[in-house]
Amino acid sequence: MSTQRPQNIQVSGLKDLELLEQTPFEQLDLPTSTYALLEEAKQQHGDRTAMRFLLEGKVDEEGVTYSYNELFAKVTQTANALHQLGVTKTDTVAMLLPNLPQSHFTIWGAEAAGIFNPINPLLEVEHIASILNETQCSVLVTLAPMTGTELWDKAQAVKAEVPSLKHIIAIDLANFLPSELRALVTADRADYLTDNVHDFDTLIASQNSERLDSGREILGSDIASYFHTGGTTGTPKLAPHTHANEVAATFQINTAGNMIVGDTVLVGLPLFHVNAVFTGLSAWFGGGEVILATPQGYRTPAVMENFWALVEKFDINIFSAVPTILTGLLAFPTEGHDLSSLKYAICGAAPLATELARQFETKTGLILLEGYGQTEGTCASTLSPRYGDRRIGAVGIRLAYMGVRIVEVDEKTGLAIRDCDVNESGCIAISGPNVFDGYKQAEQNVGQWVEDGWFNTGDLGRLDDEGYLWLTGRSKDLIIRGGHNIDPQMIEEVLFKHDAIVDVAAVGRPDARVGELPVAYVQLKPDTDISTDELIAFAQENIHERAAVPKQIIVIDAMPLTAVGKIFKPDLRNAITETVVREELAILSTNAKNICVVVDKKFGQSVTVTLATEQHQEKLATALGQYAFKSEVIID
Repeated sequence: MSTQRPQNIQVSGLKDLELLEQTPFEQLDLPTSTYALLEEAKQQHGDRTAMRFLLEGKVDEEGVTYSYNELFAKVTQTANALHQLGVTKTDTVAMLLPNLPQSHFTIWGAEAAGIFNPINPLLEVEHIASILNETQCSVLVTLAPMTGTELWDKAQAVKAEVPSLKHIIAIDLANFLPSELRALVTADRADYLTDNVHDFDTLIASQNSERLDSGREILGSDIASYFHTGGTTGTPKLAPHTHANEVAATFQINTAGNMIVGDTVLVGLPLFHVNAVFTGLSAWFGGGEVILATPQGYRTPAVMENFWALVEKFDINIFSAVPTILTGLLAFPTEGHDLSSLKYAICGAAPLATELARQFETKTGLILLEGYGQTEGTCASTLSPRYGDRRIGAVGIRLAYMGVRIVEVDEKTGLAIRDCDVNESGCIAISGPNVFDGYKQAEQNVGQWVEDGWFNTGDLGRLDDEGYLWLTGRSKDLIIRGGHNIDPQMIEEVLFKHDAIVDVAAVGRPDARVGELPVAYVQLKPDTDISTDELIAFAQENIHERAAVPKQIIVIDAMPLTAVGKIFKPDLRNAITETVVREELAILSTNAKNICVVVDKKFGQSVTVTLATEQHQEKLATALGQYAFKSEVIID
């Protein structure tokens, strides 16, 4: 039996969530699918603007707008076009695109016709092909050939490697340009359209815009999407989301952020990632307007340069970002701009430094909410309570109807031994209606569940007495650079191929701007004469993903080892962090009596610097506050 869906929920802490959860989740009367969600939004908000697309991010740009009626119509037409091409509910439609209106039409249209699979455009062709072969992809949506983009070339290379791929649908970005510019970017391309290559806008234009021609009744248990996890390196895993997972996540995010009718939400993160996808759907669930800020989002210089002017012009209320973006925005003055429309910003995907949070809130006057989540949980698991104590440094409290536990795990079986005490660090496990049932590749699920229904996130953390989650480390050994995950194994495998290297370990070096940068420690063979510059050149030549190339290679006599002979990376992380601290001391032209870097079970990596006098204490504390590790500067 359904009940009235709760409205305008203001979460200040766990008590508000517990009050909401007195209504069983099954009685919330949520839409059965993402398509039903958009249809409901259309019925409620009709002619209200749902989406605005800014091509260039200029202040005088009005953009292209779509009402809720038009959004639903375009999604329906896209679904019907895919159905016409033979897509059924078990077929996969992949998307290799920047942020465009057609990206959203593709996402939700693909989910209504079959299964949506977004692809990170930064992936190498071999990785894209491996994903498409795993999903047996039949349709790929990408950009038409155009000067300045490589996606068409990637699509052609992928097509040769994926036998199941029958159709390519191309979006002509030139259609957004004035006629005089359109000619410049398309002058040298041959006609690329064939029987199996279709123009997106032409293909959907003649389709039924009111209902699904397939007559499909989408069930909550139907798979809606395959999102790949991992970063631009390593072998991606595929996380299947059901329609029920995605609708639940949308409700949870909307509830945590209290997104309501009329809220304007800027999206500048890429639409191949769950953050941007479900930020947008959560806004539509509440009747808000989504602004797509250029195809490249925050990577477009004009978006950053004009950000505060765009906030003022479009009365932007909410935006989502990663720490790198917040750091970049601090470089642009807010003076002279009315920012009173801003309600809050959400920051996630990488650790947020306390000093960065303080500076950003001081400069903008807005509330900064820190979130934590993973693709396996559809998008988010925790968020700072918008109306409560945000506790900078924590990543918030659990979302509604979710479970978050800290457990001690048996290293051999991967199963939970016990629940950790309050403020005791352990593995973070999650459960709830947004949590997936397991990776598509069965072999990837071994050891991932601490017990039935509880997924091991691979992260380490602690819960305080008010239910706030504090991250204390990662058991999954990833380097997180500006929100992008880098698998250190990929770096290590390349460097191992060098004749001079006998052992190698890649770790993240703390960075004030992007969170972490990849560095590699290497142990050389005896009597080897080679410079670190030569090793970096080797890495640049052989590591094809630019973000993964080590920024520094450090030669050491021997690797720190565990009792069983494995490289003990915490010692290496501590060593590179101490190097960073010494560099900050050098900038201030001062020395420390002592620098202590330890792995702290309560705070993660913790740094204590002892100075002889108070002269540089405040400046050093501010400098170290830019990093994600906990730091303290004391006088002795």
